[in-house]
Amino acid sequence: MVRLNRIYTRTGDDGTTGLGDGSRLPKHHLRIAAYGTVDELSSTLGVVLADGAGAFAELLRGIQNDLFDVGADLCVPGAEGEKLRVDPAYVDELEKAIDTANAPLAPLSSFVLPGGSALAARLHVARTVCRRAERLVSELAAREGAGQVNPEVLRYLNRLSDLLFVLARAANDGGKADVLWEPGARQEGGEEK
Repeated sequence: MVRLNRIYTRTGDDGTTGLGDGSRLPKHHLRIAAYGTVDELSSTLGVVLADGAGAFAELLRGIQNDLFDVGADLCVPGAEGEKLRVDPAYVDELEKAIDTANAPLAPLSSFVLPGGSALAARLHVARTVCRRAERLVSELAAREGAGQVNPEVLRYLNRLSDLLFVLARAANDGGKADVLWEPGARQEGGEEK
């Protein structure tokens, strides 16, 4: 178990931070940005939970724990022996949650704009932070090459953004209060309405 007696170490005062394998990287390194954005996503879910997540609370708390595992995985480059790694079971659990939450929703006939209820709007913010984390992890994997980033992390983030979208729809009265995109809504006959 982790035990922290002292919060500041001064080791990052030079603009570097330590990874799980003992190496150090500049704080602006893409790997640090990737797992920092995963941390931001967890904090965003914390806001969702603090403002009242209703029936989604237990699921979202579990996802926050998963995101800590995702960050730990990203914090150790390569295949580092017994270090914590995200595995396919993480994605399987998200897919089950998506299927359960999506089953009662009406099929979409248009793109959904972020909004509707306050809970749905917060879940959409979390979804977009998740997509940013996914883009950063994808870029990191492309830059550092095979074996340096666990592909399950990318799968997990991709599936999590899908789940957050479905939960946002569910928070909008099962999708009935979704705000739908209306192509060209600001224009009629070439002029603004």
